[in-house]
Amino acid sequence: MEAYSVVIILLAITIGLSPIASRMKFPYPVLLLIVGTGVGFIPGFRTIPIDPEVIFLLFLPPLLYSAAYDISIKDFKRNFSTISILAVRLVFVTTMGIAIAVHYCIGISWPLSFVLGAILSPPDAIATTSVTKGLGLPNRTNTVLEGESLINDASALVAFRFAVSAVAGSSFVLWKAGLIFILAIAGGLFIGWLVAHVFIFIADVKKNLDDYVCVSLNLLLPFVAYLIAEELYVSGVIATVTVGISIAWHRDRFSGATVAQSKSVMDMVVFILGGLVFILIGLEFPQVLKNIPSEQFLPLVGCSFLIFLIALLIRMFVVFWHKRRMDNRYTTAKKRLDHIDIHQKERIKQHFREKKKRTPFGKNIDDYFKSLLFNWKEAFIIGWSGMRGIVSLAAALSLPLIMTNGDAFPQRNVVIFLTVTVVIIMLVIQGLGLPVLVKLLKIDGVEA
Repeated sequence: MEAYSVVIILLAITIGLSPIASRMKFPYPVLLLIVGTGVGFIPGFRTIPIDPEVIFLLFLPPLLYSAAYDISIKDFKRNFSTISILAVRLVFVTTMGIAIAVHYCIGISWPLSFVLGAILSPPDAIATTSVTKGLGLPNRTNTVLEGESLINDASALVAFRFAVSAVAGSSFVLWKAGLIFILAIAGGLFIGWLVAHVFIFIADVKKNLDDYVCVSLNLLLPFVAYLIAEELYVSGVIATVTVGISIAWHRDRFSGATVAQSKSVMDMVVFILGGLVFILIGLEFPQVLKNIPSEQFLPLVGCSFLIFLIALLIRMFVVFWHKRRMDNRYTTAKKRLDHIDIHQKERIKQHFREKKKRTPFGKNIDDYFKSLLFNWKEAFIIGWSGMRGIVSLAAALSLPLIMTNGDAFPQRNVVIFLTVTVVIIMLVIQGLGLPVLVKLLKIDGVEA
């Protein structure tokens, strides 16, 4: 069977399973994952080898761009403190936690343990949005989950590159890693902003530009931003996300037809690529299984479940620690505000109006603080929803076969097998469990 025939079959499966999942009320990504795994075990079925460069270039930019374009910018700014904690601090804490667990579980070296920790530390934007879609979660919860998934890949990939270098024998220098991380983020922000504003400038100058040309250019933006950023050794992920947010911020500069058509085309692309992602993850499991000796299978599966539990517990701890920290912070601030007399509040409000900044003194101070805090139900959902996906798989597959000194990369097959198994465990357990939790906790989309 030729490769293009396999692609057509996979596309047909992806499209055909969508109405079945809706009718069964079964999470669509999980159904695709299960079917993909089953198809991979069919004798004689030719699977498509996953090229990490193709995944990072073909799949990641449009999916990240669409998610960034649709995110609520107002809620993103308001919850940026929570998003940044999850996207940066949680990633590095999870990397260390997984590394420690793996090192003592199966005895692989510390550098290699940190490689696996970095691979499995970031929740996946595609998995998160695909599983949470249609569950009726509060906008604030969706914004935090999507915002975290949009920017955490940058910190995880920086940690991954340094861990791989350590395996190859390079020394790790903390200040150097921090500097590279900052430059990667800053460079990605600048490239994304520049690409977006070049497109906006072209659209403004060419007022008579046909809608289909604008739609085509809009479709190319995430790929252009990602490629330029990666060529300049800065974060392509951050560049793509910045383009999406910038275009969404200036969408009123485009005609209604352009906006509607761009949204329609992008939604179709996301539907097809997002579906293929989960099919490909399922197909990969039978392939990596062939490279693992039978006597190692059960210990590695057990280690995979341990990694899943460690990652979940760390995420829950960080989410609830941050919730408590925010509760204490705003409770203290509210007590201070309660002691300010009404005349002083009016002077502060006037100052904010003159500076054209938002005042914290609305008609109801309680409502203002309430809009910034999470209740325990939302915190639990955020903690549970950290599924890994195609980014982790692509990172694992991008591990070199041969190191610079000519030696084979140590235990590469073990790292890939653990990655695929953990991704599948997370998607199945957390993906199936999320709708049940939403129903049990009676979350109805109202931000309480």
